[in-house]
Amino acid sequence: MAAAACAAECGVRVGMVDDNPSLGGQIWRGESDGQHHPDASKWVRRVRRSGAAVLCGWRVVHQPEEGVLLAENLSGFCELKYGKLVLAPGARERFLPFPGWTLPNVMGAGGLQAMVKCGLPIRGKRVIVAGTGPLLLAVADYLRKHGAEIPLICEQACWRSLAKFGLALVRWPAKIVQGLRLKFDLAGVPLAANSWPLAAHGETTVERVTVSRAGRVEDIPCDYLACGFHLVPNIELPLLLGCAVGNGCVQVNEFQETTSSSVFCAGEPTSIGGVELALIEGQIAGLAAAGRTREARAWFEKRKKARGFAQLLDRTFRLRTELKSLSRSETVVCRCEDVSYSRLRQHTCWRSAKLHTRCGMGSCQGRVCGPMTQFLFKWKPDSVRPPVFPARVESLAALARQLEGQPTAK
Repeated sequence: MAAAACAAECGVRVGMVDDNPSLGGQIWRGESDGQHHPDASKWVRRVRRSGAAVLCGWRVVHQPEEGVLLAENLSGFCELKYGKLVLAPGARERFLPFPGWTLPNVMGAGGLQAMVKCGLPIRGKRVIVAGTGPLLLAVADYLRKHGAEIPLICEQACWRSLAKFGLALVRWPAKIVQGLRLKFDLAGVPLAANSWPLAAHGETTVERVTVSRAGRVEDIPCDYLACGFHLVPNIELPLLLGCAVGNGCVQVNEFQETTSSSVFCAGEPTSIGGVELALIEGQIAGLAAAGRTREARAWFEKRKKARGFAQLLDRTFRLRTELKSLSRSETVVCRCEDVSYSRLRQHTCWRSAKLHTRCGMGSCQGRVCGPMTQFLFKWKPDSVRPPVFPARVESLAALARQLEGQPTAK
């Protein structure tokens, strides 16, 4: 939204494509009653006033040729032609495998929050929140305000790291205010550092969770287990377009331009830094794409400070090695293709595992098991191939006919 608004305000023709049904992304996803975060409403109004054309509910699946993207929705497909392109595909939650993680009601922390926003009843339900990073507190606060009971928040980072994190926030006073507000709102909810889930138990749905709580093993009854082991940048689309990637993030220059000509990238794919950094990078990318590099430079100092916070997050919430030993031999790692930990352990790389077990070839296209195997075995996917998301055969067939010069209905 920041990139689209800034570029459109410069007088260039802008089209904005969002795979969500409405603007706001994952962070500012609207409530089921139509309410939105105040910052989201401000940016939505700015996008609308800018004159940018907005297409919601469309997902980019392929780049048939340079300067053209193929997108589809529930009713068909369309071609998107561009001179300059700003990518902001965001990030997703990282999951880690442990016994019982595939049970119903064991969910991503952000995923559960999104479902509650869409109307999932949570009042009176017991929710254990586990993983790492500030997202855990934000999700726990949201769920509690909607009537959930939070027996425990499990943070895998140690108290020493958390203390250093708190002291370092002196450079970001607004973050201190946010933290104090969360602490006040979550008063009475225990936060356990050095803690993580060992196993989830239940017949048809999760009923209790075994956790390692600062070295002690405890069983805690619950209705939901919300897990989130930090975030993973969505880099599949940038990779498909030929953008260089380093350390799991898209490489960009000072104006957020990637190594692929005329393609810019902003937000979490360039580094996990939160909504403030994403907005700054979006404005820089939008201005630069519109040719207003002088105005874009005005945001450089703020971006530098925001990136410092991203680096602090990475240092503080880096996953500890103990989490690699949570899986048992029979624990499923690739849930799409039902591939166990013991079967994967026989292989030495992602390609070998994929060829022999179909790991990563299910509907998630390796978005869940890929980061898992990267953490467990230090594997890296070899390539990204179209379509980047599962697409209907009808759309791909229509594209093929169009490329061959045959008439096709859109």
